[in-house]
Amino acid sequence: MINLEALNQYKKSFGFFSNQLTYPEKLDFHPKAFESAFDEKHPAYDSIQQYWDNMYEISLDDIQEVYTETFDFEKKTTLYMTYNKLTEQKERGQMLARLKVLYEMFGLEMPKSELSDFLPLMLEFLYAAEWIGDSRAQESLTLVVMVIEDGTYELMKVLAQKNSPYFHLIKALRETLKSCVIEQEKVASHD
Repeated sequence: MINLEALNQYKKSFGFFSNQLTYPEKLDFHPKAFESAFDEKHPAYDSIQQYWDNMYEISLDDIQEVYTETFDFEKKTTLYMTYNKLTEQKERGQMLARLKVLYEMFGLEMPKSELSDFLPLMLEFLYAAEWIGDSRAQESLTLVVMVIEDGTYELMKVLAQKNSPYFHLIKALRETLKSCVIEQEKVASHD
């Protein structure tokens, strides 16, 4: 189960993650982008600080090259969260349709040129959607978080093997999401 209040608390972080996982532009690396989304109390602070420090050691041209090589040309490091997990087209198509309907249910229009399991889009949804007080939020956001967690698990492992600077970003994303998950024992004790 997802703690919706915690998820809401980290909206700016999800916006930051989304921006960092789209094609890099100079403004993405402005210090205020980082400072407005993270502080030392954030559950992923150490990982995101490591990512930020690593990115400041290389030029924007190099970052853009690493991004393209990592996410555009490698099947194992794709940003499409169901691509490697749901191998049957029908099953993947159903999940893509479900996610699209979910986004629209919360008032967000999907770009026609993008699939609904594109990680930056999913993170943008977590950043922009208004779900507080919506009875559909618990089930819907649990699905989104589950798809992100499933898709980023292998992604993070491959990025670690490649010693990619994006490893720490994905690790920070996963740490942030983990802090929003209510453990089953705690759920059972509140019943």
